[in-house]
Amino acid sequence: MEQEGFVKKTVRTTVKWVKRLLLIALVLGLGVLAFGYWGVYERGIWAGKVLSVSEKGIIFKTHEGKVSMESFGALKGTSPIAETRDFSVESNNETLIEDLQEVALKGDRVNLHFVKRYVRFPWRGDTKYFVEKVERANAN
Repeated sequence: MEQEGFVKKTVRTTVKWVKRLLLIALVLGLGVLAFGYWGVYERGIWAGKVLSVSEKGIIFKTHEGKVSMESFGALKGTSPIAETRDFSVESNNETLIEDLQEVALKGDRVNLHFVKRYVRFPWRGDTKYFVEKVERANAN
């Protein structure tokens, strides 16, 4: 009889600790996911010309773009070196998407304010780089 009480008590204590460990693991897992989703690794500005803005995807429709950054004056006597970067735009930011499409059609030189996230989620975009603001560069 005394043996059964000891076994029940041991099982109850073990179940209680397993529940606690699972709860801690769940909270830590949610914290890591939240950090990966909203955490910002880098902030910056790209200067260049927007080459394209498009909506992509089969299941998740995302807005993707490409910016060309030419290194004007970096190398004297040579043609400018063009580097392109891919970026994503949050789908709920309709005015930004329209502004990007407009500057891409006009070929205006722009400054793109971006953030780089830690993790890429498929419903958010194809890249870790997300443009948050576009401003036209001053034409002098």
